[in-house]
Amino acid sequence: MIDFVQLVVSGLATGAIYALVAIGFALLWQTSNAVNFAQGEFVMLPAFVVLALIKAFDLPLWLAAAIALVVAVVIMGGLFKRAIVDAILPQGAMTLAIATIGLAVAMKNGVRAGYSAEAHPFPALFPVEPIRILGVGFSLADIGALVLAGVAIGGLSLFLAHTLAGRQMQAAAQNRDAALSLGIDVDRMALYTFGINAALATVAALLVTPSYLAKFDMGESLGLYAFYAAIIGGFNRVLGALWGGLIVGVLSNLAGAYLSASYKDGFVLALLIVVILFRPEGLFGSSEERKV
Repeated sequence: MIDFVQLVVSGLATGAIYALVAIGFALLWQTSNAVNFAQGEFVMLPAFVVLALIKAFDLPLWLAAAIALVVAVVIMGGLFKRAIVDAILPQGAMTLAIATIGLAVAMKNGVRAGYSAEAHPFPALFPVEPIRILGVGFSLADIGALVLAGVAIGGLSLFLAHTLAGRQMQAAAQNRDAALSLGIDVDRMALYTFGINAALATVAALLVTPSYLAKFDMGESLGLYAFYAAIIGGFNRVLGALWGGLIVGVLSNLAGAYLSASYKDGFVLALLIVVILFRPEGLFGSSEERKV
């Protein structure tokens, strides 16, 4: 029972990181009908920006992370939307999806050639020492990841629900034409969404990289699991992406422990197939009609 609780908590921590990236998938889809298959690389790049700043200028982690956050919002938020999404999306969502796959390959190869092909240690945000609660040992890193991811997601939820910009973003996502008729700057709301996606990816980078090391291809599995989580939870709902991330994190952890580590990926893929077959809108998503 103790091992089970530890696995669940560890899975929730991992799932919270998946949720951060999955929510980005959901946000971009809601506001722009865009699927970004470079999401994993959007997590990888801020990690290397942090490492480069620490190495070049001997900055403390918090300052390097703050600078990386700003760089990510500008480049992976504003520049990505203006230079890639706005230019390619009018040609079709499939064309954009293919373009983001190419972008992912370019980002990986660029980091490998420009920085290193080796895995690099990354400074941890939280102590690695375990603590015991009611006789059960928990990793402080897992608890810290849960708390920080929860703060980020909770802050986003409060922003969307209780600020004018957040409500305008939701209105633009739900009905673009109606939002335009109400005088909402839909393009600006979409730009905000891309910036939020970049910020969430940076937080995910700070949480996941200390455990998995900084490597040019670190975003591949993370982006794939987050994509699974978004579909399983509900691609058209932020809450669905959140629950999808937690479900994938916990179930993959339990499958790896009680079945086999080699079956973990297959177990999550099987769950994805079952959800697509019986509830294509996701476990927590809602059905929607789109004009073709």
